[in-house]
Amino acid sequence: MADKKQKIEEKPLKVLMVAPALPIIGGQTVQAARLLEKFHEEPGIQVDLQPINPQFFSALQKVKYLRTVLTSAKYISDLLIKIPRYDVIHIFSASYYSFLLAPTPAVLIARLFGKKTILNYRSGEAADHLKTWKRSAIPTVRLFDAVVAPSGYLVDVFADFNLKAQTIFNFVNTEHYRFRQRKPLRPLFLSNRNFEAHYNVSCTLRAFALIQKNIPEAQILVVGDGYEKDKLHHLAEELNLKNIEFLGAVAPEKMREIYDRADIYLNSPSIDNMPNSVIEAFSCGLPVISTDAGGIPYIMENEKTGLLVEVNDHEALGRAAIRILESDKLAQDIIANARRECIKYSWSNVRGQWLETYRELASGKLGFKQKVEIEKCLEKS
Repeated sequence: MADKKQKIEEKPLKVLMVAPALPIIGGQTVQAARLLEKFHEEPGIQVDLQPINPQFFSALQKVKYLRTVLTSAKYISDLLIKIPRYDVIHIFSASYYSFLLAPTPAVLIARLFGKKTILNYRSGEAADHLKTWKRSAIPTVRLFDAVVAPSGYLVDVFADFNLKAQTIFNFVNTEHYRFRQRKPLRPLFLSNRNFEAHYNVSCTLRAFALIQKNIPEAQILVVGDGYEKDKLHHLAEELNLKNIEFLGAVAPEKMREIYDRADIYLNSPSIDNMPNSVIEAFSCGLPVISTDAGGIPYIMENEKTGLLVEVNDHEALGRAAIRILESDKLAQDIIANARRECIKYSWSNVRGQWLETYRELASGKLGFKQKVEIEKCLEKS
């Protein structure tokens, strides 16, 4: 009897992480891969990945719309097979149709098998998503036993809709990103966002055009790919930009070399949450100049850990860049302060929060607390 009890106690907690994987490149893919790598080193817990974009060989996958149908069918089939084997289902989520196609079937299947679930919501478009899709999105969110977001910004957005969420920051492996002292600061800029409308890379290019008028030798590296690729290349030609290098999509493990080449990080989204790239820049020693979209002011303090300007104001972004180049003290203070901020996003800080969440959820405690908090929010409304 004692041996049987000991075996039960030694049984690892099993977590299935449902998230995008390569060839999808983006913040969710990077974060899931980082967490998975670290949890594989942890005793007493088994964390495995179920990609929302399972890869399988089929000539039919080359057919655009049929590819979506086949991938969705394979994804749901995988969930039906795997979910019963795990204690906790940790589901990454974006918004809109992505929320419908990936987290929704995962939580429904998990509930079918009586499994505990975490919604790890990561989209800067949360407010609009919950407002415009409220009849489907909000009831679906309430199906989860816990909601985790990587920033206080999303926690506040969820609270506006009477939804309880907790913050666990993104994990950035600061040891991977080498810090380099940038003194004096050179006019070598970096943009590292996907070419999607809400990341507004065009604003960065317009700001760089203003910078280059004042500093002709200024250079910029532009990392990314996406729907706006042709538009951005054409804009660079229209602006007659010199010393610009489009590097395309760069694998996460290669980004360390790119950060090391640059001295200043430019970021100009119109909608955002908590971009990994900003924390990576902090870690590498690049001062960050950014628009104040969404959750960015939650991770950057103006004049202290970076410089913030209003959304879609390329002139202000350009002026801020010139200002930081002209003031070495400002630049070095921001670099030092931002580097100290990185402890929030270290594995030593994030590890315990995830383990506690998994264990409390598996024991039934967190699910109960979540329901109590939701009931309180509903009573107030």
